Amino acid sequence: MLRRLLPHPLLTPALALIWLLLVNRFTLGHIVLGLFLSWLIPLFTLRFWPEAVRIQRPLTLMRFIAVVLYDIVVANLIVARRILGRPEALRPAFVSVPLDLKSDLAISLLANTICLTPGTLSARLAQDRTHLLVHGLHVPDPAQLVADIKQRYEAPLKEVFEC
Repeated sequence: MLRRLLPHPLLTPALALIWLLLVNRFTLGHIVLGLFLSWLIPLFTLRFWPEAVRIQRPLTLMRFIAVVLYDIVVANLIVARRILGRPEALRPAFVSVPLDLKSDLAISLLANTICLTPGTLSARLAQDRTHLLVHGLHVPDPAQLVADIKQRYEAPLKEVFEC
């Protein structure tokens, strides 16, 4: 019964928090509206979720989120310095990242994480879901970019969603 009323118990508070951050007001009306929308959206989108989301290791997920937020801040500073410095010194490249992930949700989160980090962009997922094509703004060593993505993003996602 509770699962029917609250289909995604972790998504609901996350959406409510995002709503409050977007409106940038913590009034009672916005809190109530944010809670209502964060309850309603998962309820109406339930049929679009192909699989139940099971988080195996919540602490690993929290560490992953912290790493991503840190990487976003640092990458913003690095990209700004490179763009404002000598843009002709940039070495953009497309790199194929082999995937160990099998879950659609985990692959989607990896692709979105790469897009959120300034200087990188997920360009294409292979038809067989074994490789992700990533564009990097400055890639002096493609193997290092692959290693960083696999170690910092893919490994924790695999641990959280596929163990």
